[in-house]
Amino acid sequence: MTGNGSDRARFGPFEVDLHTHELWKHGTRIRLVGQPFEILALLLSKPGELVTREELRARLWPGDTFVDFNHGLNAAVNKLREALSDSAESPRYIETLPRRGYRFIAIIEPRITPAARPAPAPPIEHSAGISPKPEFAGVSLNLKNEAETPNAQVAESRRRLRYLVRGGVVLVLLLGSVFLLKIVSGHGQGGDVSRPMERLRPLTMPIESSGGPAFSPDGNYVAFERRGAKPGDAGIYVKATESDQLMQLTSNDEDCCPVWSPDGRSIAFSRFANKGFAIYVVPSEIGGEQKLEAERKESERKLTTKAAAYVVLPARTGERKLDTSDVTPRHGELSWSPDGKSIVFTGEAGILGLSLENSTLHRLTEPPPLAQDWGPSFSPDGQRLLFVREHQVGQPDEIMVTSSTGGDATRMLSEPGQVEGPPQWSFDGRSVIFSSNRNGHPGLWRVSVDSPDSPVRISDPATSAWSPAVSRRGYRLAYTRQTQSLSIWQMDLSTSGDKRPHVLVPSTSQTDQGPSPQYSPDGKKLAYMSDRSGTMEIWVSDRDGTNPFQLTAVAGAGTPRWSPDSQAVVFDAHDTIVSIKVGGGAPQVLMHDTFQNLCPSWSRDGKWIYFASTRSGTFQVWKVPSEGGSPVQVTRQGGHAALESPDGKYVYYAKHNMADPEIWEVPVDGGLETPLPLVRPGTWASWQVVKHGIVFVGPSLGHKAVLSFFDVAKRRTSAIAVLDLVPFWLGATQDGEVVAFDQPGREQAQIMLVENFR
Repeated sequence: MTGNGSDRARFGPFEVDLHTHELWKHGTRIRLVGQPFEILALLLSKPGELVTREELRARLWPGDTFVDFNHGLNAAVNKLREALSDSAESPRYIETLPRRGYRFIAIIEPRITPAARPAPAPPIEHSAGISPKPEFAGVSLNLKNEAETPNAQVAESRRRLRYLVRGGVVLVLLLGSVFLLKIVSGHGQGGDVSRPMERLRPLTMPIESSGGPAFSPDGNYVAFERRGAKPGDAGIYVKATESDQLMQLTSNDEDCCPVWSPDGRSIAFSRFANKGFAIYVVPSEIGGEQKLEAERKESERKLTTKAAAYVVLPARTGERKLDTSDVTPRHGELSWSPDGKSIVFTGEAGILGLSLENSTLHRLTEPPPLAQDWGPSFSPDGQRLLFVREHQVGQPDEIMVTSSTGGDATRMLSEPGQVEGPPQWSFDGRSVIFSSNRNGHPGLWRVSVDSPDSPVRISDPATSAWSPAVSRRGYRLAYTRQTQSLSIWQMDLSTSGDKRPHVLVPSTSQTDQGPSPQYSPDGKKLAYMSDRSGTMEIWVSDRDGTNPFQLTAVAGAGTPRWSPDSQAVVFDAHDTIVSIKVGGGAPQVLMHDTFQNLCPSWSRDGKWIYFASTRSGTFQVWKVPSEGGSPVQVTRQGGHAALESPDGKYVYYAKHNMADPEIWEVPVDGGLETPLPLVRPGTWASWQVVKHGIVFVGPSLGHKAVLSFFDVAKRRTSAIAVLDLVPFWLGATQDGEVVAFDQPGREQAQIMLVENFR
């Protein structure tokens, strides 16, 4: 299959088993399944040759599958490149031939039999020095062996020619980039905060379980915290943005929140101990923590020493000494001032600044009662300090700004969701990037300092993103992305049921998007979302999860809903509403325009499709004839994810698409829009209309996930059962006796890097 008769292939640090569909990097298995792996296998079967887009279509997508082929292929190739840490602009493995196809350009090493397979190499290098990449040595050795034959000489000549041509292309791109930088260098002046991310790739793999990134001053290195599987693997690490090598600085699994000194020579970080945090500093290249004491002879440099040595200088009240509880950091997040003279952290009394010249402390913020300030971040010019003010009485989090010397703080924005990680200034200080779970799970948002009421989402809604870091140079953004295996669980609520949930469909996806389980009205089928094929698609199975098959191939399908006759499914894909028959046939595009069109569902008589759309400026509920036609507006005061009542008289809907929405109702033919009493699901998708009312799951006191039932006739809510976690999705049979919901499996975190971020 690889041109040498083997089911195994090695190239660079990777090894592929084409029989078992496994991919390793330095001996560590990397998850790559479905279409991305099939593309890799086909490319490896023709090394150095063009594999056309038509060949890929014929192999990957059956003719009777509804598919946006171009989008699906591009998404699958991008996922493959992400697994290989490759890029389209400077490919090491997969070269794009525009409008024609792809070519595998790396050298495939000679066949390795199972008996001769080397022992897996450790997944990381712990040495302080940066050694040459293993793939460089392998390529050089392989070229030397091949050069002994005339065919190898021809191959080498062709390879050099490709490199020369590619070098010319890179030169042109570089020249174009210089011109482009001149054009966009004024970004921020025009308030354009919605510019999309240019290029996204993983900096670390999920198996490393890393997070909390921080850029070096030149933007070429990232420090982060890592939770290793083996003793001694955890700690603070540094990785170059263009290298696979890791450099370990500490080996304590309680270390977190690194931040670089302005000169790039040191990294400060926090270590959790004795119910609080301590702050340490470590050289950024050699490692070995050192103590910040006058003699500076011990092996560690700890900033939280004797409390009596610190003096606080409040803005108004004069100076006083702090006791130990004031000095001990209560959060791990740190920020190092651009002039290198101080480090700020969160104490019991607010945000505190520690002078590195004389060990004095300055109180920079004074939170009101029942509130806490945390997550400080210096502006690029060092004049302002950004932080989060978290209230303890149910009020929303606030992102605040104050002078770097302290004083009155002003509110930049009130965030309806929970802020996840310290907010960060853009490289020019004209906008702020932060993470919030306002849509049900953490995502990145950007807001202009001049227009703080209009934040724009800048991360993929399908994945979690938090703890952003912005490079002061190099136009780069890094953040932590969480992956977890989601499964569909089922619970029998009937009189004879024991109400003990069990797994119905395991591991539907590796992101927190999906699975949106939906039982067909006849009770025979189950529709759900899954990325098991490599991209998020709609799948259909028997009600018990058996006999699954993939219904779509559009690389981004979501929110399936059954037709009343159980013969068709409507779903959304790329802001388009599509209907497709389960038994086969051409799909029907019902709504496609420049607006967001999401969360479709059928009317009870099958004549209409409800959906949420921004065509009126904000999300409202609309409907369109199920055979196609012009949309009709249903709500005017906000609406999302509508479901019609069993009698077809009312439309129920979530008031908004953020966390903890109210459920409202409006007559089918229009009229007064009113909220239902005490129906507050945890998300816009964790509720379902059943025969006599609405079942929903929401948080209650003690952070329990309570499954409840709202009786429409009696207008009364009663608790049914308690779940471990609030699911994002909830499905139910029409009689309400069986529910299905998502629950996460093992969680892993990785750092994602965005290039050309402005």
